[in-house]
Amino acid sequence: MEKTWSLTQEAMTPFGKIAYDILGGGDPLVMVHGTPFSSYVWRKLVPILSRQFRVYVYDLLGYGQSEQPDGDVSLGVQSRVLASLLDRWQLEQPTIIAHDFGGATTLRTHLLEKRDFARMLLIDPVAVAPWGSPFVQHVRAHITAFEGMPPYIHDGILNAYIQDAAFRPLTPDALAAYKSAWTGTVGQPAFYRQIAQMDQRYTDEIEPLYGDIRCPVRLFWGAEDGWIPLAHGQKLRDMVPGATLQILPEAAHLVQEDQPELLLAGIAPVLGVKVD
Repeated sequence: MEKTWSLTQEAMTPFGKIAYDILGGGDPLVMVHGTPFSSYVWRKLVPILSRQFRVYVYDLLGYGQSEQPDGDVSLGVQSRVLASLLDRWQLEQPTIIAHDFGGATTLRTHLLEKRDFARMLLIDPVAVAPWGSPFVQHVRAHITAFEGMPPYIHDGILNAYIQDAAFRPLTPDALAAYKSAWTGTVGQPAFYRQIAQMDQRYTDEIEPLYGDIRCPVRLFWGAEDGWIPLAHGQKLRDMVPGATLQILPEAAHLVQEDQPELLLAGIAPVLGVKVD
């Protein structure tokens, strides 16, 4: 059984309470997860990266151990939450690693909130239109019905939805960890609420600005990503000046589960990290 992943600190932001942790020492490195995941997704990378970096990990507003408000948890607010955390931590130009919605959050924080980063390492980010699966569109159209669904049916949906992000079967521990925030009388409606708030306009707003990105960008993409196909990564690479793209074989959208060692091997030389 895996060691329990738990964040030990809390920050009250203007948008809600955020769970976070700071590990290791050295130059600052911020890690931003995506949806429907949590900072748990970084558990295999943090022990290595924190040997040489001061690593900041947190759960997005409405996710993981952070507050699940009955309100806005969209990409429109997540970039403002990240900017607030950067201010709290007094970080002016950290390196940032982000996945999925965390990628969109990072890009919006850079381009709209005017925060600078030493470099951005983006893993299968939500960044290029079109995005939003048929399931997402269906939930958005019938949110009330999903919020009140019997728990046993909801559990089946969670299992299928989260597993669909991975190329290989998730371990029971991993699947349970990803599901943990999305069950019960608070978690179940929160799960569908964040899906209902997925709106492509938040990336449409910044897509024309990708040529203005002010730091080096390295992209990592699962070759078998069915949520955000590789073609999106190739398009994003071409839109960002100097961006590079590494394709990870036998990995779908949840690269951190499918190919953690290969992902770390790609990240390490970019950051100058020694891997045993």
